[in-house]
Amino acid sequence: MFMGEFEHSIDSKGRLIIPVKFREQLGDEFVITRGMDGCLFGYPMAEWAVLQQKLKELPMNKRDARSFVRFFYSAATACQFDKQGRINLPSQLINHAEIKKQCVIVGVANRFEIWSEDRWNDFSETAEENYDDIAENLVDFDL
Repeated sequence: MFMGEFEHSIDSKGRLIIPVKFREQLGDEFVITRGMDGCLFGYPMAEWAVLQQKLKELPMNKRDARSFVRFFYSAATACQFDKQGRINLPSQLINHAEIKKQCVIVGVANRFEIWSEDRWNDFSETAEENYDDIAENLVDFDL
């Protein structure tokens, strides 16, 4: 399970250090792609396989399904760590997430997310202000 929040910076070559806690769970190869809300999603290969199966089941006769699958897969990239525990993010992913230098890596159960620091701060501020309302609007999960 991925959890926690970690601040890191990306270098001029697009290299980013992934937290040790996450590296241990990711193994030798994993996938990063465009995520929702302007961030990036990272998946261990086992989770990526589960997600692929779900995406295969989308109705390809629906325009939204085709568009989503194209956009999601077109930026997907298999990643491996270098000796320093870094990955190299392609420019299209850096641009999608609007990462300049500082970024935040967040654990979200079966995946991790990479956010630009500014976007994460904006998201966090809004979520914190609305946390109680958001919780009340969700189905009761006996949390």
